[in-house]
Amino acid sequence: MIPLKIVKRDDLPRNKAIMIRIVSVALSIVFAGLVIALLGYNPITIFTSMVKGALGTTIRIQQTTLKAIPLVITSLGILVAFKMKFWNIGGEGQIMMGAFAASAVALNFDLPKPLMLLSMAIAAMVMGGLWAFIPAFFKAKMGTNETIFTLMLNYLAIKFVTYLQYGPWKDPSSQGFPKIAAFSDAAILPSIGGVHIGWIIALLLVVLVYVFLNHTKKGYEISVVGESIETARYAGMNISSIIIIAMMLSGGLCGLTGMIQASAVEKTLSASLSANYGFTAIITTWLAGLNAIATLFVCVAFAILVQGGNYIQISMQVPASVADMIQAIILFFVLGSEFFLQYKVSFHRFVKVKKEAK
Repeated sequence: MIPLKIVKRDDLPRNKAIMIRIVSVALSIVFAGLVIALLGYNPITIFTSMVKGALGTTIRIQQTTLKAIPLVITSLGILVAFKMKFWNIGGEGQIMMGAFAASAVALNFDLPKPLMLLSMAIAAMVMGGLWAFIPAFFKAKMGTNETIFTLMLNYLAIKFVTYLQYGPWKDPSSQGFPKIAAFSDAAILPSIGGVHIGWIIALLLVVLVYVFLNHTKKGYEISVVGESIETARYAGMNISSIIIIAMMLSGGLCGLTGMIQASAVEKTLSASLSANYGFTAIITTWLAGLNAIATLFVCVAFAILVQGGNYIQISMQVPASVADMIQAIILFFVLGSEFFLQYKVSFHRFVKVKKEAK
């Protein structure tokens, strides 16, 4: 008999952690290659085409960057909540409500461009923060399950924007199509290097969130609450206040993503604007180990994977299901490596000892 023994690791040396991650990536590529080969495609050609499709030309790099921007900012928002072990699954809804608030400003006010964009950003962050405040308040005061609460709020936000798109905000000149009027030029984010300035905002936020969580009192309090609520309470921290503030920051960053997507990508408000970034950010945040700097690189890598998958569908006529399968296999192995970072698996052989007959 060879039983499996799983023991939680107390501490793992950095070099071993890096090695586990490298092995997981290598295995993901090997197994994804085997699946591709079984489906009748050349794995080397597929992987090479994915890299070329994401980074092969200036336009492709720009497309990859466009996918990375909302993912980075949303992941930073999710990170703030996860650092406190508040499982914010409501990024989708917070993005949508942020886009809604930004659109309300863009469609109803006539302001100079700098003031317009600033007002849209502030409105989006405030609305996203308020949408996150709802589950935070009930969690802090009544101990409700934040996972279910934030998840349900996603659908409420999406349906609300859908109602606006098909109802009161529908553009009369859209010839019957359920479309909200396009923003004016004053409400469109400018571009630098062929990509809207959201990439600069994302880079600045990576630094700001890193500094906030690692070098400020409030960031330290968020970490302590995440490690142990009892320790935080013993230290005299206001647990309810910390939960609410952290979640409002989390929702505010997700709301800013909504503003950027509405202004620079959609150039209007749409019910499909969030594009599952809120859910995808949960994966990237976890893969980054709740580290703001690592989040940037993980999100860029994920954007390359997505853009490369889209490219092989078009250029090589590879079915979407195959591209999705490749992404899923890679994510499965990379996420699976987190288990081995947290736990040690060992095998022990036990030999049965027969009792001597008396």
